[in-house]
Amino acid sequence: MLGDFGNDFTFLFAQMYLMVFCTDVLGIGAGVVGVLLMTARIVDAFTDTAMGRICDIAKPTKDGRFRVWIKRMAVPMGLSSMLIYMFWVRDFPLTLRIVWVFVTYILWGSFFYTACNIPYGSMASVITNDSRERSSLSVFRTIGAVLAGMSIGMITPQLVYRANEAGQQVIIPERVTLVAVIYGIFAMVFYLGCYKLTTERVTLPQQKNDKKSNAGIRKTLKELVSCGPLLVIIGIALLLLIGSLLTSTMNTYLYKDYFNNTSVMALASLTSTVAMLLMAPVASKLAGRFGKKEVCSVGTLISTVIFLALWLLRVQSPMAFIAMLFVSNLGMGLMSMLTWAFIGDVIDYQEVRTGMRSDGTVYAIYSFSRKLAQAAAGGLGGFVLVAIGYVSSAQGIEQTQSVKDGIYNCSTLLPGICYLVVFLLLTFVYPLNKKRVDENAKLLEERRQGNGGNK
Repeated sequence: MLGDFGNDFTFLFAQMYLMVFCTDVLGIGAGVVGVLLMTARIVDAFTDTAMGRICDIAKPTKDGRFRVWIKRMAVPMGLSSMLIYMFWVRDFPLTLRIVWVFVTYILWGSFFYTACNIPYGSMASVITNDSRERSSLSVFRTIGAVLAGMSIGMITPQLVYRANEAGQQVIIPERVTLVAVIYGIFAMVFYLGCYKLTTERVTLPQQKNDKKSNAGIRKTLKELVSCGPLLVIIGIALLLLIGSLLTSTMNTYLYKDYFNNTSVMALASLTSTVAMLLMAPVASKLAGRFGKKEVCSVGTLISTVIFLALWLLRVQSPMAFIAMLFVSNLGMGLMSMLTWAFIGDVIDYQEVRTGMRSDGTVYAIYSFSRKLAQAAAGGLGGFVLVAIGYVSSAQGIEQTQSVKDGIYNCSTLLPGICYLVVFLLLTFVYPLNKKRVDENAKLLEERRQGNGGNK
């Protein structure tokens, strides 16, 4: 849980405020920010897989194979996050402003954040090898993300926005910098807390890093490319995160420009958190009884129906909008609480199929797919803002009604479509139902006990 606090005090802050900081403080076009996010994901294609491979082949230290990287990289990660949001960069020439954002964002996200997040996410497989306990770890990880999101969503708007003389909500540059510094410190403290309070209990065989080894990176990647469940989960992750993060990115503009009421952003964040936390006590129990695939299919369908209904109804009241989002978040809460446990099932499936286990590499590929979704969400948000005619409000310019309507459509219809496709993939394509997961776990246990078992 503390690990996701460490993640999200920099990641969620970037997801929610990087675009608005660049457009409304630094005066950088939304399209340029979209290019930045896409460029960073290209870099991630190399850094994520490299970090996963390092975790798989590195000789374990006294701090373990994965935990040690959290200790090493927590402070650089927090400091690099702070540098992105320096308000005085607005006085630089435009070219230097763009260079600053590109360099600091890639340094944070593609290097230091990756060096913390890949080992952190891979640790579940060495904390326990029990499927139900991994579901519990996934729940607590999501609780950490939800609580961090609540803190950022409720507190940040109150600090960084104010009303100008015309009654419009405008951002306060100096406050953004101060908040970024505070959140960076929080990230470092919570990550180090995660390091101190976790234990690697499961010893995995160390992979060799030579061309002849069956566990070589090329063979590993080739095997993973043919892993059907992993490919489906990657597709689901892409669509799920595009939907949810696009909502997160666009909601800043939705409440600021469409509803002209940023004060309700705190309430929206609170209700989202409450909905997620209501699912926390029941998610792992439902998954244990019915299966993760089965439970998450139902939850995703609920969210699909709500978002498509919001688009059709053209809700004018922010309170009604938030009430309907609460119902959607109840459904999505099930998926969010259990999402990380799917990777443990995929890793088990891959070991059953090939006899080879590559926890760090599998997680790195999955993490990279999530970053692609993050980039797609942020980039899509930026490109859509350009397409609908959004004008930077740095000079207090009010958006036209057609732009406001476009913001509403992007905040409802696009996520609804993403969630619909997720539901279809999870229900009809993803093969690891409860029966298959239990069979794989039993077979691996037999192998480890030396009792045989067939692939």
